[in-house]
Amino acid sequence: MKRCLILSLWLCSLGAQAAADSLRIKQLQRCGELLGEGGQQWCLRAEGLGGGLPTVWLGGAKLPPASIEWQDDRLTLKLTHQARGSAPLWLEDGGGSSNPVWLTSQRSHVVAAASDEVAKNMDGLTTYVDLVSLLIEEKHDGLREARRIADKFGARVVGAIPPLNVYQLRLPVNDLEQRDAMILRMGSEVSVDAVIIEESAPERGEEGSGRDPGDIDQGEEWAANRFMDALYYYQRRIAASRIPVQPVRVGVIEREVDFDAPGFSDYRGGCNHAQTCLYARDGNRPSSHGTHVAGIIAAQDQGFLPGLGKQSPGFEVIVERNSDAGITANIAASVNLVEDGVRVLNWSWGIHRIGARDVKGERVDSLVRSGLAMSGYEELLEEFFLWLRAEHPDVVVVNSAGNGASWSGADEYRLPSSFITEQLLVVGGHQRSDNTVAVEDPQHVRKRHSSNIDMRVDVSAAACIHPVAGALAHCGTSYATPLVTATVAAMLSINPALTPQQLRMLLRRSALTLGTEQDFEAMDAEDLTAPILPSERGGQLNHPDLGRSARLDMQRALDLAVQSRERVR
Repeated sequence: MKRCLILSLWLCSLGAQAAADSLRIKQLQRCGELLGEGGQQWCLRAEGLGGGLPTVWLGGAKLPPASIEWQDDRLTLKLTHQARGSAPLWLEDGGGSSNPVWLTSQRSHVVAAASDEVAKNMDGLTTYVDLVSLLIEEKHDGLREARRIADKFGARVVGAIPPLNVYQLRLPVNDLEQRDAMILRMGSEVSVDAVIIEESAPERGEEGSGRDPGDIDQGEEWAANRFMDALYYYQRRIAASRIPVQPVRVGVIEREVDFDAPGFSDYRGGCNHAQTCLYARDGNRPSSHGTHVAGIIAAQDQGFLPGLGKQSPGFEVIVERNSDAGITANIAASVNLVEDGVRVLNWSWGIHRIGARDVKGERVDSLVRSGLAMSGYEELLEEFFLWLRAEHPDVVVVNSAGNGASWSGADEYRLPSSFITEQLLVVGGHQRSDNTVAVEDPQHVRKRHSSNIDMRVDVSAAACIHPVAGALAHCGTSYATPLVTATVAAMLSINPALTPQQLRMLLRRSALTLGTEQDFEAMDAEDLTAPILPSERGGQLNHPDLGRSARLDMQRALDLAVQSRERVR
C-alpha cells in the first residue's frame, strides 16, 4: 500500500512537472489604440495556463493583477506610462515559467489583414484590400498629415512607424478596384512621398529548393566556415588576452521559435546575462523557418553564441515580427529593435519583382511581388536605411542574398539586398563540394545552385543544415545569413567600436575563397560574391585569392576583431 502511495505521488509529481513545462506564450502584440502617447495595451495568448491568474513578469517586476484582464487562454495587459519599458516578459504559473518574449515600449506597430480582408490581384498574388501605408514627406508632421488625408478620404489611421513618418490607413473600400483608385488619389497629395501596399499572406521562409540529398552533414558544412575553430579561438584567446568583452543585443526578424525543439527547452523565464538569452513567441514546428534561423545563432545545443562558453559576455537574441503585416511589419519590428539597442539585425528574407530572370533566363518564382508593391517597398526600405544612417550609424543589417539563382544587386527586381549602403551586409550561400581537399582550398565548397549572386553579395556562408532527426536537409541563404550575424555579434563583443564599414572590411580580409575563376568581369558575371581585391590581401597583386569569391572564415574574423582592438591600445 505504501509503495502504491509513493508511486502515485511520483506520477503526480511528473504530471505537475509536465504541466508546468507546457506553459508557452504563443502571441503577444499591441492592441487597442496604437497611436496613443500614454499607456499601452498588449494582447497575449498562452497555452498551458492553470485555473488562476498567472504571475506576469516584465523585466524584474511583477505586473499588478489590476493591470491584467484574463479570459481563458488570453490576457490583456494594460501598462501605464510609468510602467512602460522595453524588457522581456514571461509568465509563471503552477511552479513553471514560460518562454520569454520581448515587449517593446517603442511606437512602431502596424496591423495585419484578416483572412476576409485580402484578395487576389491580377497577378494571382494575395494583397491587402483596405490597409495601405503612407510615407509622408519628412518636412511634415506625419501623424497630423496622415489624419488630414484620412479625414479627406473617409479613412482611419490605424498603425504607424513614426521614426520613418509612415502611417497605416484603413480605407473605406470593398475591392481592389476601389482601393487602387483611392491610392492613386492619395498618392497625388503633395505631402505623400509613397503609398505602400502589402502583397503577402503569411509568408513561407526564403529557403531554397529541395533538390539536395537528405544526408547533409551539418558539421562538415559549417567546418567550411571554421565554425568550431571560431568557438575554440574565442574561448581560449579571450581568456588569455583578458579583453573586457561587452554584451551585444541581436535582433532576428522571424515569427516564432519552437521551444520544444532541441536546443530551446531551457530558455525559460528571465535572463541573468550569464550566457545567451533568447526571447521569442512559441511555435509548434521544430522545422519552422524561425526555429532554424534563431537556432543557428542561439540554440543551446549547437548555436554559435551559446557555444562561446563561459567567456561569453552575455548575448540577448530577440526574435520579433511585430505582426503578420508583411514587409511593413518587418520594418516596424526592425525600427523598434534598433531603438531598443540592437546592434545587429538578421534579415533572412527578401523578395523578387515579377519578371525577374535567373542566370539561365528562366523566370524567378521565389517570393515574387508586383511592380506596384515593389515600388512602395523600395521607398519604405530607402527611408529605413536613411534613418539608420542618420540616427543609428553603428547598427548593421545582415541580409540573405536570396534563392532565385538570380542577381542580388538588380535593384529593379530584388529587395532589400540590392541596396547600396555600408550598413547592409549581403550573404550568399555555398555547399560542400565532392572534392577531398583542405578547408583552405577554393574547391572545398561549391556555389549553392539556387543562391542569388553578383557583386552586391559581400560574403558567402554554408547554406545547408540538418536540424532534426529524420528531417530532410534545409538549404538556402536564409541559413547562411545567421552564421554571419553570429560572427558579427561576436566581433562586436570583442570590439564594440567597430563600424559597419569596418565589419565588412574585416569579414572580407579574413575570408576564405571559393570558385575557380580569377577575373574581374562585368557586374552581370556569375561570381557568387564581389571578387576579392588587392586591398583585401595587403596590396599583394599576385595573391592567389584575387578575383575569387569570399567565403566566411569565422575564426579569422574573430582574430582580426581582436587585432583591431589591440591596435588602438
